[in-house]
Amino acid sequence: MNAPSHELPGLRVTVDRVVHHTDAGLPAERPHAFIYFITIANASDRTVRLLGRKWIIREGASVEVVEGDGIVGETPVLAPGGTFSYNSYHLAAGECTAHGAFHGVDDGDRPVCVRIPLFTMTPPTL
Repeated sequence: MNAPSHELPGLRVTVDRVVHHTDAGLPAERPHAFIYFITIANASDRTVRLLGRKWIIREGASVEVVEGDGIVGETPVLAPGGTFSYNSYHLAAGECTAHGAFHGVDDGDRPVCVRIPLFTMTPPTL
């Protein structure tokens, strides 16, 4: 049985920015594309390998949970003082929120996690 993950003090996630993108090719039921930019910083004294993620996305009364291995196809290793930045996107019908966690192991092979702070994706008003 796997040991539970614990938040590692000093490991932090920042949502750097969220950009609304419009494109005529987006599906009519999800016409809003939000590109979000994330930075994970390791201010702890341990090296960390991030192995996966869990997102919780709320749109109105709907809740979508997305879990998987890797982060944009990578399993980044963050030495003390290191960072990993990436961007991804979400298609939505309207305003939604997202939050979650990244999980991995430290240099002692102990399970760790870091929370992704709640952020809002808001379409522009016409």
